[in-house]
Amino acid sequence: MIKRLIYSAAMCGSLFAATTASAQELRFTVWTGSDAHLNMLNEIADGFIETHPDVSVRFDTIPFGDYVQKITLQMAGGNAPDLGWLLENSAPAFVEAGALADVSETLKSTPDYDYGDFSQPAMGLWEKGDATYGIPFSTSPFLVYFNKSLYDAAGLETPDQRVKDGTWTWDQLKADAKSLRDANSGVWGFETFDGQGYGSRVWHTLVPIIRAYGGTAWEGDSCRLDSPLAVDGVKLFHDMVYADGSVVPPGEQGDFFSGKAALTVTQISRVSKLAEATFDWGIAPLPSGPAGDAATVGQAAVVAFAQGKNKEIAAEFLAHMTNKENVAKMAAFFPPARKSVLEAKEFLSSNPAVAPEKMAFVADGIENGSVLPSHQRFPQIEAEARPNFDALWSADADVDAIMKKLCSSIQPLL
Repeated sequence: MIKRLIYSAAMCGSLFAATTASAQELRFTVWTGSDAHLNMLNEIADGFIETHPDVSVRFDTIPFGDYVQKITLQMAGGNAPDLGWLLENSAPAFVEAGALADVSETLKSTPDYDYGDFSQPAMGLWEKGDATYGIPFSTSPFLVYFNKSLYDAAGLETPDQRVKDGTWTWDQLKADAKSLRDANSGVWGFETFDGQGYGSRVWHTLVPIIRAYGGTAWEGDSCRLDSPLAVDGVKLFHDMVYADGSVVPPGEQGDFFSGKAALTVTQISRVSKLAEATFDWGIAPLPSGPAGDAATVGQAAVVAFAQGKNKEIAAEFLAHMTNKENVAKMAAFFPPARKSVLEAKEFLSSNPAVAPEKMAFVADGIENGSVLPSHQRFPQIEAEARPNFDALWSADADVDAIMKKLCSSIQPLL
């Protein structure tokens, strides 16, 4: 359904007429509701308005789980945003559908923009031939956040200490989560990514473990989610939920950021949620597995939508938002794809809440990590996979059979 909506939106261009240069409002969709993030984005917009006084910018927050569906519905209904954030797994489908504007001419003609400063691997999903359909603003590795106060009280070695002695593994995280759950009534051992790991973040939850076990989602046009290595990774997480009882289960709430879970996996942008934390906390890279380290990166880009009403000025704002100065501002929360910013020593001290040696985990993850799976048919793949993922979440689930059925359901789409 989502793909049909994208195509429907892409075919509606003739319905829109460009507005005049006066009193233009750019509507920019995001999935964050963080005051720290929105304040920063509005500051960037204010800088643009200084040179474009007849333009305003409105950031429109759409919950992450509804984001792609809602913007595709808006496009199909003739109310496309001008700009927005877009995740890596959606990029191929949106490009194929013609839903994104080619902004290459604007970017490459903007004085001092330095298009070549962007890491070429980071641009892979957003370039097609000579066209550019987005600029990554966040190439952000997954990290483990941990409640140091709970670790210290339990007398456990913390994840960042284990990184130093080479014992930070998924098995160790599993053991820590159970010990911390058992030692603290009312506190879960582990919370999934944004607490959405059984629904909109299920890929974020399972893919890093699968990769650490030596598996992968797919290779070329062949599904590999039912391979023994991938299934072993899924079983580890399933055991955490049902055998150990250490993970916040489906239907329950356990917010790491309010102290109700001891561990979680997320990205550096969530540090802003710890501004008023009542406990000591720390961060560490993803654990290693039987296949070694498997850093996983989530990528999001700023895009201009092809059916937006203000395409020309939208492309100019995209260039403004992703210039060197503003990428450096965003780097405190969103690790950059600009080499000059990422390699500058200022990056390691860009977030006052995170010590430079911990920000080095972020830099290492960007350098060595792989992005989440993506595919031009990912919306359909996700829809076909969802019922099978849902079937995992019971204590007596046959993980081998479910993952085999999942692969059968998505194989024709690959």
